[in-house]
Amino acid sequence: MRLDRSLSLFLGKLMPAEAGENRTAPILMYHSVSYEGEEERTLYYRTVTSPSIFEQQINYLCSAGYSAVTLEELALRIASGSGLERCVAITFDDGFQDFYQNAFTILEAHRFTATVFLPTAYIGRERRKFQDRPTLTWAEVRELSQYGIVFGSHTVTHPQLWDLSGPAIEAELRQSKATIEQELGRAVNTFAYPFAFPETDTTFRNHLAESLALAGYQYGVCTTVGRVDASRSRLFMKRLPVNSADDIKLLEAKLNGAYDWIGRVQGYVKLAKKLWRGPGGARDSRLNEIHDGT
Repeated sequence: MRLDRSLSLFLGKLMPAEAGENRTAPILMYHSVSYEGEEERTLYYRTVTSPSIFEQQINYLCSAGYSAVTLEELALRIASGSGLERCVAITFDDGFQDFYQNAFTILEAHRFTATVFLPTAYIGRERRKFQDRPTLTWAEVRELSQYGIVFGSHTVTHPQLWDLSGPAIEAELRQSKATIEQELGRAVNTFAYPFAFPETDTTFRNHLAESLALAGYQYGVCTTVGRVDASRSRLFMKRLPVNSADDIKLLEAKLNGAYDWIGRVQGYVKLAKKLWRGPGGARDSRLNEIHDGT
C-alpha cells in the first residue's frame, strides 16, 4: 500500500470541482526517462520514469486538454491570474541523454515544450556521465534548443548549495549560466535548485534569491512539493515529482492539488527540526557566514 497515493486520492474526492481553477498551476519534475531499474528505492524517492509510462502520462495530459508552457509563461499567467486552466510546465533535472533518446520524441509528437536543467560540469563536447548515467552533449543541447526545448542552469557541479559559502554559491550560479549562454548563443534566465530545498531557512533563501537576481535569473524551481501560486517567489516555484510509480489517477490528483499536502507535511517536519536544534548551533554559525558573504 502506498500511503501518499491513497491519501491523495481520498483528498481528491473531497476537493470541490473548482479547486483546480484558482490561481495555481502544476510544474512537473522529471529526471530520467529510461528503463533503468530502481528497485532499491522506495516508490516516493524514485526519479526514473520508463518511456512507456512517460508516454501514457503525456497522452493523458493531451487528452485532458492540458497545454505545456515554459516556466516564464507560467509565471506570467500566475501573476495575471488568467490562462491557468489546464496549464502545465514540464521540467527535467540533470540533463541526462535519455531525454534526447526517449522523452523528446514523445513531447514533440504532442507539440509540448519542456525545460531541461543542466549541471554544466557534466555536459561536454564528448559524452560525459552524471550519477553513472550518460548526459547530453552540447551538440544535442543545441539541436533540442532549435526545436523549442528550453535550457536552464542546475549549477556547475550539482552541489548542495546550502553547504557552500556565499562566493562559492555565486560562482556556481554565474558560471553555469555563462556556459549555457555561450553554447546556445541566447540568454538563460531559469534555474533549478539541486537536492532538497531548505524551505524553512529564511536567511539562506534571502541570500540565494539575491544571488540569483544579481546573476540574471528571473525564474527558478525547487524540490518543495506542491503547485505554485502567486504568493510563491518566482525564483523558488514548487514542483510535483513524477516517476514510473505514478499511475494516471495519482498524476491527476497531483495536477488537481490533492498532492500538495505532502509539501505542507514536509514543511512542518523541517520547521520542527529547526526549532529542536535551536539558535546558536553550528548550522546557524555557517548561515551567518553565508549571509556575510565570507
